[in-house]
Amino acid sequence: MTKVNVTINGQPVEAEAGMTILEAAQLAGIDVPTFCYDPQLFGAGACRICVVEVENARNLPASCVTPIWEGMVINTESEKVVQARKANLSLLLANHPLDCLTCEKSGECKLQDYCYKYGVTESDFVGDVKDFPLEESNPFFERDMNKCILCGKCVQVCHEINGAGAIDYAFRGFASTISPAFGEPVENSPCVFCGMCTDICPVGALTPKLSKFKGRAWEINKVKTICPYCGTGCAIDLHVKGNEVVGASGNREGLANKGHVCVKGHYGWDFIHSPDRLTKPLIKKDGKFEEASWEEALSLVADKFKAAGAEGLAGLSSARCTNEDNYLFQKLLRVMGSNSVDHCARL
Repeated sequence: MTKVNVTINGQPVEAEAGMTILEAAQLAGIDVPTFCYDPQLFGAGACRICVVEVENARNLPASCVTPIWEGMVINTESEKVVQARKANLSLLLANHPLDCLTCEKSGECKLQDYCYKYGVTESDFVGDVKDFPLEESNPFFERDMNKCILCGKCVQVCHEINGAGAIDYAFRGFASTISPAFGEPVENSPCVFCGMCTDICPVGALTPKLSKFKGRAWEINKVKTICPYCGTGCAIDLHVKGNEVVGASGNREGLANKGHVCVKGHYGWDFIHSPDRLTKPLIKKDGKFEEASWEEALSLVADKFKAAGAEGLAGLSSARCTNEDNYLFQKLLRVMGSNSVDHCARL
């Protein structure tokens, strides 16, 4: 690849031709604020928080969509840049609820972080404020469009990654919002509730219901594991507070899914701490299940197997098991004389 030499904040940087200013800055370990940017999405340059100053340029270009060229001199924190970012943040705050004390996104909200970084405590702009009703009709996540900053990341991930195309920009000007077609509830749209929009939202506009009030960002420990629901092998992060799982999200290092998940992987973790889970074997006696010891239960199973014989045995394995467990399962059935072994690819 052709190399390009640029200077960022006085630091010489060698990057590949075709890279954007933002990518070159990240390569050099220089942080540039972003709202709408994500490496897996097509560059939009919509939010303008990533603007930088380029020597001899007429304006402040968005670094996430501006390619580098040989000899480019860039300043990511000049006075012009800082003032532009402050004005941008002030405009966003003019129409954004300041309920950070109880917002689920507190601690990982980019708007909160950047306002703190640049000392923007309130808005300089006074006027009408949007008043959208809280959307909580679906069982998986809440949509508070009063907190939406119109970065468009949820729209892009829904169209470009998932392919559902359930939401898009609606209306114009002050009335602009993100919505399913014709303002219908999300559950009446093509949404498959994968939850990727909630993961990618940089503010508190989209939040999972199951995790509400169960832990702040700084209290959560993310533990990488494999989703148990099918044989794809998607890597997910379980959000753990203390000894309790309080959420889940896609892990971007997963080779099978690269951070993308379905509704089961994202929201199907609540069975872990369910009080309905069995803790002891149950045997039906006189039409009712009663608790039994493991010895009694295993003896009953062995007797039933013997009575059924090889012709009366069949086995159905589970995608929740490991390959090794499934191998042993089918081996056991065949040793017992049965070839009737099947497997569910999905649950």
